[in-house]
Amino acid sequence: MIARALLLLALLMPAAAAAEMRLAPGFTAEVYVTGRGEGPDGRPAVGIPSTTSLAFDASGALYASRSGRRYRGGEIEDLWPLLRFPAGGAKLTNDLARYFYGPPLLNAQLGGVRAQELLVTTFDRDRGVGVLYRLVDGRAEMLAGGTPPPGESPLFKQPEGVAVDGAGHIYVADRQRGAVVKLDGNGRVLDERWLVVTRPRLVAARGDRIWVAADGDTEAPWMNGTGEVWTVRGDERRVALTGPLVAGMDAGPGGLLVVADRQNTRLVALAADGGSVELAAFTDGDAPRAVAWAPVNDATRRTGIAGDLFVVLTRRGAWSVNEILRVSGPFDDLRSRLPGR
Repeated sequence: MIARALLLLALLMPAAAAAEMRLAPGFTAEVYVTGRGEGPDGRPAVGIPSTTSLAFDASGALYASRSGRRYRGGEIEDLWPLLRFPAGGAKLTNDLARYFYGPPLLNAQLGGVRAQELLVTTFDRDRGVGVLYRLVDGRAEMLAGGTPPPGESPLFKQPEGVAVDGAGHIYVADRQRGAVVKLDGNGRVLDERWLVVTRPRLVAARGDRIWVAADGDTEAPWMNGTGEVWTVRGDERRVALTGPLVAGMDAGPGGLLVVADRQNTRLVALAADGGSVELAAFTDGDAPRAVAWAPVNDATRRTGIAGDLFVVLTRRGAWSVNEILRVSGPFDDLRSRLPGR
């Protein structure tokens, strides 16, 4: 177990004690996106609207999605546009709309990125029909799925995670169908049941290695239960991690996978052979939800975020408002010290 350094992150709220974020040695964290929001009790709180997935484009812009139903005044709010934050981060006041990107979508989840093109899954929970979109310049184009012809079953029922491998193949985790669907780069189906697991929800890819997080027998991801993370490369298919219900994950440069274990309030770094180590731990009700790596290219080097990890954080259990943290440090060194390496 790597010895942990101690970092105090202020909650930026009057009269509130600081929560602890314990990081592995050499790592630092800072708030990248925050704002003024509303807590579960209706009182002002620090943060942006509840965020469940993140993705970067090649320019270093950060995109965030909000998913799941929220109730206010008897109305159901389940249509939300994406949020787009410029390189360098943001602090929102009452100007949330200026960051809107693309059309409002049902239960949107961000995943694979191809240059400036975002891949987004959506689904209609009541109809049991899902869609994979690609978004370019704020315009959404259906890539796969949607309402099937009469008498046929939909390709997607509850698609959530999506990722793109090094060859350009697209993988979509459909939680309700219990399978990961493999598509070509144009959205044509290559294998409707590429990987069959119980309640798959997230997918990450780096090169030819694919990672799939599944909820197993747990009916809802916010419930207590046992999940698993699968790793797939060619004919190799096996469970790399058992235990946490994964709230978010992403594979970074060098293939290092970072998992957001919300129930145990920690970030875990995972190697392909199953070796793992705790990257960060949180206290006082803070918990990670989603993660994304900034790409490594000229644009992100200029802005100083190349290869850094970004984490959505729920503060003190207030699910309706989150902040996005930037974590920097010796990730290559961390990967080399993982058990089994």
